[in-house]
Amino acid sequence: MLNRFNKYIESKNLFNKNDKILLTVSGGIDSVVMLDLFIKSNFSFGIAHCNFNLRGKESDLDEKFVKQIAKKYKIDIHTKSFDTKKFAKNNGISIEMSARDLRYEWFEKTRQKFGYSYIATAHHKNDVIETFILNISRGTGIKGLCGIKPKVNKIIRPVLFAFRSEIEEYCNKNNLQYREDASNATLKYKRNIIRHKILPELKNLNPNINNTLIENIRIFNDVEDIYRNSIEEKRDKILTKENDKILINIKELKKLSPLTTYLYEFLKPYNFQQKNVNDIIKSLDNISGKKFYSSSHYLVKDRNFLFLSKINFNENENEVFTINKETTNISSPIALKIKITDNNVATDLSEMKNENFAFLDYDLLKFPLVIRRWINGDYFYPIGMKKRKKISDFFIDNKFSIIDKNNAWLLCSEDDIIWVIGKRIDDRFKITNRTKKIFIIEKKNEAICKSKDCFVVPPRNDGK
Repeated sequence: MLNRFNKYIESKNLFNKNDKILLTVSGGIDSVVMLDLFIKSNFSFGIAHCNFNLRGKESDLDEKFVKQIAKKYKIDIHTKSFDTKKFAKNNGISIEMSARDLRYEWFEKTRQKFGYSYIATAHHKNDVIETFILNISRGTGIKGLCGIKPKVNKIIRPVLFAFRSEIEEYCNKNNLQYREDASNATLKYKRNIIRHKILPELKNLNPNINNTLIENIRIFNDVEDIYRNSIEEKRDKILTKENDKILINIKELKKLSPLTTYLYEFLKPYNFQQKNVNDIIKSLDNISGKKFYSSSHYLVKDRNFLFLSKINFNENENEVFTINKETTNISSPIALKIKITDNNVATDLSEMKNENFAFLDYDLLKFPLVIRRWINGDYFYPIGMKKRKKISDFFIDNKFSIIDKNNAWLLCSEDDIIWVIGKRIDDRFKITNRTKKIFIIEKKNEAICKSKDCFVVPPRNDGK
């Protein structure tokens, strides 16, 4: 076992002997065997242990057990306690997923803080099989059929060469002590259903099912490599980069079969979902201008190309700009032209109906005015309405896209929003028969000039 362990690390190029490895040790049989193999191989390593507080006193005894091992062998140890149930409730996810997210985030922080090269987990071949079946039950593409990889970024799995039965045999031969997790027997968790119900039934059909599945997974990995190579080959021919945009040649794209699969793979790195892909394909023979959005990118259908660009999220959401009484023109963050007139001066009615103009009661404004981004909880009174409306609801009602929301700016008088710039003014600041001076502000489509009257001020403490 020890010899196979070292050969596996070398053959998979998991790490070098000079690397310092962070071992994730729960106290269970798998991680204890991995720890023993590292000790006997004289590798440089430390231990990380998570207490998820899911089993009461048993969780604390697990932590105590791992600390005793670390003390016995004089190994550096890092421990962390989590309120896993609270995290799961707050984030609306399962206990299993919560524990996974919490531990991997903390492992990576610990790795970086203490200078470890890699994080080692004690996954073995049975975990690969269980993951394979779990992915099939959920629905998966070819990637989900490839099981668990021995190395992904900074995560390594040095005992992935062994079945659990081999780990148990090694543990018994070497008289290793470990902690038994009672939750491994409960059918509350999906993996346990696979382990205790599904696999035993499959063994009735094929006594050698474990080896059969591992061999099939190996084949799927080879197929996935071929699949990826084909995708990349087509990607290089059809996708081109031009400045900050990616162009997809529609004519060449339509030659691919199956088109849906190719386009999904092309767009997946940009967070587009299968539904997006189906809608994009339907648009290929339609007129230009149709837009599609993912969480990070947007795609525009033109005559000959699909243009893919990153959504330019504002890097500093707390940045604010001020407008003084003397300001007439500004160019940052958006171009605005300002003038003040008496109420008895004739007003262009077409401008009053134009959303790019705001006609406001000058005497109701408190300078300096502020231009800022919207934040959750913002509200105003849209002109014509006597009830307040959340800015977020206003965006929804007016069908703001992700990009529209990101590019939205608010004009404020102290804490009051007086104009969703380019869209709607606040009813409380509209001009009336009592208005003496009118503050007219126009949103221009392009910059006017670099105004000295408009300047950036530090974010306020309240985050607005």
